[in-house]
Amino acid sequence: MPHFEVVTAVAAPPDRVFAVCLDVEAHTRSMGESSERAVGGKTRGELALGDTVTFQARHLGLTWRLKARITGYDRPRCFVDEQESGPFKRWRHAHHFEPDGAGGTIMRDVVDFASPLGRVGRIVDRLLLSRYMPRLIRMCNAYLASTFD
Repeated sequence: MPHFEVVTAVAAPPDRVFAVCLDVEAHTRSMGESSERAVGGKTRGELALGDTVTFQARHLGLTWRLKARITGYDRPRCFVDEQESGPFKRWRHAHHFEPDGAGGTIMRDVVDFASPLGRVGRIVDRLLLSRYMPRLIRMCNAYLASTFD
């Protein structure tokens, strides 16, 4: 199963970064290039343990829907979202927040995913998504980090 990590420095304390990362509207703004929007579940405000949200976005020329649930929540250290339905066979995204010692936050995204369709999905993961998905997370994080500048 593909796995990657993205580390981002943010010039704000962990509790503020944690809250922004759980804010549905902030997330959709950070994914503006894909025209992402919340279309189901909790579509506004800050997500909490057990909440679901369904996002619709355009990626790789296709429109996708992904319903995620917040399955782990340890404020302000970590939260986890996992796909309940959508394009992946498996999607698990753990968001970790640690103080950097200077008033900011080191944000670490740990993502495990797998595409459906057996061997074809594994080829797509290796040749396309293993590069596309980390780039997408870095783009989202850069936008979120810029909101604190």
